[in-house]
Amino acid sequence: MRLSKNAKASGKDAKMKIGFIGLGNMGGGMAANLAKAGHEVHAFDLSGEALARAGEAGCHPVSDAAEAVNNMEVVVTMLPAGAHVRKVYEYEVIINANPGTLVIDCSTIDVDSARDVATMAEAKGLVPVDAPVSGGIAAANGGTLTFMVGGSDDGFKRAEPILADMGKAVIHAGGNGAGQAAKICNNMLLGASMVATCETFKMAEKLGLDLQNFYDISSKASGQNWSMTSYCPVPGVGPQSPADNGYEGGFAAALMLKDLRLAMEAAESAGADVPMGAEAAKLYEQYAEAQGQGGKDFSGIINMLDKG
Repeated sequence: MRLSKNAKASGKDAKMKIGFIGLGNMGGGMAANLAKAGHEVHAFDLSGEALARAGEAGCHPVSDAAEAVNNMEVVVTMLPAGAHVRKVYEYEVIINANPGTLVIDCSTIDVDSARDVATMAEAKGLVPVDAPVSGGIAAANGGTLTFMVGGSDDGFKRAEPILADMGKAVIHAGGNGAGQAAKICNNMLLGASMVATCETFKMAEKLGLDLQNFYDISSKASGQNWSMTSYCPVPGVGPQSPADNGYEGGFAAALMLKDLRLAMEAAESAGADVPMGAEAAKLYEQYAEAQGQGGKDFSGIINMLDKG
């Protein structure tokens, strides 16, 4: 695994013709940052509103995915699930991209789909890279995402400066599919640690502790973790977080559930024993689906743990 330290500098050297497919909550900000960096971004989405926003941000809206791929040096996709990525690659990217085109999929999908589309792309002379992101909507808009990259050394070298124009860290995790594997493992850890953080604060409250005081103690002790110190699920405690905004914004619980389900599929495929991850998946399924809170930030699961 290698962390790029100079990608930002190298990203300023060459401006590219980039096709960008998928302008949702994450993709819209990412495409805008590529345009801001000086790249010629040809953007496509099924949503007319998303296309209009991309145009306002300096991208060139196009009428279909094929137009976003034709004669581009780089194609970036940011789509909801593996099925969407497979379909776009099979019917748009593979057919319309010139040989040698760098194709970067930033979606969070299952490892098998990532490897399959990479094999498909390589067979057509394209250079595939999977580069899922960490950081959420605010980081996508602010250009401070972390990219976990799977692909060949050459693919990573070519993708590195492009990704650096959308993020703060670009890390080579290994061959094709390794970026997805790293993202799934990371988010399983995040989901489980958030649940543990939430239940700990609830227990501290019921034991009569002042929660700010408990935060001051635990954030400097062995229980310290990112879910506590950077994304505290308790309103008014720690740095500003979605908890201070009624658990709106941030990383939706439905997306955390999606990632945990991908982690469970990967664990079963690899024969890995993940009891904590499995329990987190069950809890987020209850919160996001059974209780209908999928649109709330994933830290809002603290409210489900409150038994009064």
